[in-house]
Amino acid sequence: MINQQLLHPESIVVIGGSNNIHKPGGAVVRNLINGGYKGTLRIVNPKEDEIQGIKVFHDVKELPPTDLAIMVIPAKLCPATVEQLAAEKGVRAFIIISAGFGEETKAGAVLEQKILDTCAKYQAALIGPNCIGLLNAWHHSVFTKPIPNLNPKGVDFISGSGATAVFILESAVIKGLQFNSVWSIGNGKQIGIEDVLQYMDERFDPERDSKVKLLYIENISNPDKLLFHASSLIRKGCRIAAIKAGSSESGSRAASSHTGAIASSDSAVEALFRKAGIVRCFSREELTTVGCIFTLPPIKGKNFAIVTHAGGPGVMLTDALSKGGMSVPPISGPAAEELKSKLFPGASVANPIDILATGNAEQLGIAVDYCENRFDNIDAIMVIFGTPGLVQLYETYDVLDKKIHECKKPVFPILPSLHTAGPEVEEFLKKGHVNFSDEVTLATALTQVMRTPAPAPPEIELFGVDVPRIREIISGIKESGYIAPDLVHQLLECAGINMVPEFVSADKQELVDFATRVGYPVVAKVVGPVHKSDVGGVTLGIRTAEHLQMEYDRMMKIEGAQAVMVQKMIKGTELFIGAKYESRFGHIVLCGLGGIFVEVLRDVASGLAPLSYGEAYSMIRSLRGYKIIEGTRGQAGINQQKYAETIVRLSTLLRFATEIKEMDINPLLADADNVTAVDARIYIEKGGK
Repeated sequence: MINQQLLHPESIVVIGGSNNIHKPGGAVVRNLINGGYKGTLRIVNPKEDEIQGIKVFHDVKELPPTDLAIMVIPAKLCPATVEQLAAEKGVRAFIIISAGFGEETKAGAVLEQKILDTCAKYQAALIGPNCIGLLNAWHHSVFTKPIPNLNPKGVDFISGSGATAVFILESAVIKGLQFNSVWSIGNGKQIGIEDVLQYMDERFDPERDSKVKLLYIENISNPDKLLFHASSLIRKGCRIAAIKAGSSESGSRAASSHTGAIASSDSAVEALFRKAGIVRCFSREELTTVGCIFTLPPIKGKNFAIVTHAGGPGVMLTDALSKGGMSVPPISGPAAEELKSKLFPGASVANPIDILATGNAEQLGIAVDYCENRFDNIDAIMVIFGTPGLVQLYETYDVLDKKIHECKKPVFPILPSLHTAGPEVEEFLKKGHVNFSDEVTLATALTQVMRTPAPAPPEIELFGVDVPRIREIISGIKESGYIAPDLVHQLLECAGINMVPEFVSADKQELVDFATRVGYPVVAKVVGPVHKSDVGGVTLGIRTAEHLQMEYDRMMKIEGAQAVMVQKMIKGTELFIGAKYESRFGHIVLCGLGGIFVEVLRDVASGLAPLSYGEAYSMIRSLRGYKIIEGTRGQAGINQQKYAETIVRLSTLLRFATEIKEMDINPLLADADNVTAVDARIYIEKGGK
């Protein structure tokens, strides 16, 4: 629980405060004092009379009633002290910086549980243990540095790791990123990242609260809670970016399907973030760069102008933006020629706009003005301006400051001379700006932002899906394992997924009769072995009854063969859809190009069931092989609407059949008209196994 005593305490006691600012107990006192805490600050230390100018209590018994206690004492002393403070002194919020609890030993976990029980008993909030503390505008209850600039419209940062939080703050401060609050949750046994998001969501005030949230996550304990509150905040106008470090434990059963081999806990994280609308980051630099992007006005298109006085960085930025699917369009025409006439001879306005190393502050301002007012095909402006140390840049950065405030289009300042022009950059940041010192890092982060879809709608697409029949079929299956082809066919039929005509039998003549009815050529596949191709259990292009009979005889001799499936042979682009059940997350749905290349190329996109049509289209378009799906080099594209519909229908089937733990539809054959399932496998677990 999060309460006012934690966020806005009128009184704070540091249990274990000291004069040694190089230790946590002294550093947290220093930060509270330097942070201008306006409430009553108390300290308990049995060995000192005065600490950093504050009179000290020698024993907890001497304390008057207090709102918040910060614990910087050995773990073994914490449970009894927490009980005493809560019972006798009315403390209703605790920040336990001390380590040595459940993160280390079983004995430590017992100590931690005692503290949790006490907090539950007295309805007290608990941050930690094993954290760096909590930082907001009212109190700086952390023992670390740096202390970033605080601003009500700055970033809310929530971290599952104290040390990583410090390194992320270091990265952010250099860029000028300002903060509203910093939460280090430590072990997070009572208040985790999901709980902080819930609090921010349920009390969100668009006029007062920060609209940027950055997360560093080591464990997603409640995916549904994270999804609900993150997507809710984003729908309310917030923007969220996160790093998810590490991965959950692998399943105990070896993967036996294509999906099982490809899908991982990382696929689950990717799917969850996509569904919530969270921008996924993979490094501290990327996270803080995305945070800086979030502070600028939203970009309304993908066309960028680059204004620079150094050709190389402009070229590298152009390459990085293009690689990320964005554009640096050529600039030409009368307005371009007019701009060129106002620059030094040799300057280029083709885009990047290179005003040359001799370009001055006035010319920079003119170039930005033209991008803002005269070039209609430009959505945002990137300005690269550093120095070789020949001149100072105060005037130039004053012009840049002025243009950022004047322009309606977002302006991205890329000021690379952090050493040579350090004072000028610092002065620029003090005016409330951010700085992207590396152009390629900016483009990479911007790519992640632009590729992240909006939160998915919570509604489930049920049209044309026979849920009662799905449950009837699943309930009739009594044992775990891969289910029979006819049941696979029935389940996909209930979901409205188009399937190629097929027939399974151990009777040779029945198969010949079926092939005659549907027409040759047909495909024969052995039924029984999981990986049919590996054992020679698939034959394409069978054009006569005699050939079919011969293949039947051969396949029935394969070890594990139970029957033979015959399908009408059709042509098309090979696609793939699969799904895997991931504990706590639910079903992860994968899509991509199909056939034997699924595991080789691993060009797949993931989504969290149930999926909306928007999510399905986003997954398809995010594939590296999307140009094949779209149609390239004279070849017609596939029916993307039917592909998306198949993905959505499969995800709905999975929503009502949680017993399905793995499944493949591989290949799906697609052309401009239809998408048809050719081969599918479904693995079911019954009885909670």
